[in-house]
Amino acid sequence: MDARPPISPWPLPYVPLLTERSLADIDLVVMHCTELPDMAIAREYGERVLYDAGTGNSGHYYIDRDGRLHEFVPPERMAHHTRGYNPRSIGIEIVNTGRYPHWYDSRHQAMEEPYTPEQIDSLLVLLAALRERIPSLAFIAGHEDLDTATVPSSDNPGVQISRKLDPGPMFPWARVLEACGLRRLRPNE
Repeated sequence: MDARPPISPWPLPYVPLLTERSLADIDLVVMHCTELPDMAIAREYGERVLYDAGTGNSGHYYIDRDGRLHEFVPPERMAHHTRGYNPRSIGIEIVNTGRYPHWYDSRHQAMEEPYTPEQIDSLLVLLAALRERIPSLAFIAGHEDLDTATVPSSDNPGVQISRKLDPGPMFPWARVLEACGLRRLRPNE
């Protein structure tokens, strides 16, 4: 694998409004899946302004099904992708349907779409490049590891479901951990 992945810069319109930070403050990569059907819709969601500061929710990097990499937010800026962990982390989103469009319906919680080999190959090259650029990187976690909150399901408010399940059961944790040189972080670490 090439140590320098071809990354297409595709900055979100509000990047200049995101908090600047030192790369030395980053020690964590958080893995996500978009839970959306494609990159175009993931981009649309990333561009949505949700906060008074004029920013929204987004990862730093997005990996499409064919392995193409896009940088929505440079690592020197803090993206909003995982509650409580944004200042210290890089968010990587992999295009995957997840639970779309029934995210909180208790009858539709299975995440069955496999990740493509191209996505995982690109991810491993990206992680190697990030480790080279950011020597303080030591940990990797799934969004599901860090955001363990539950919410009432949309179909039955008496049933609680996990707010976040990504990257989900199809994510090849064993392969990624073996290859990336990062330790899996669990909550409260």
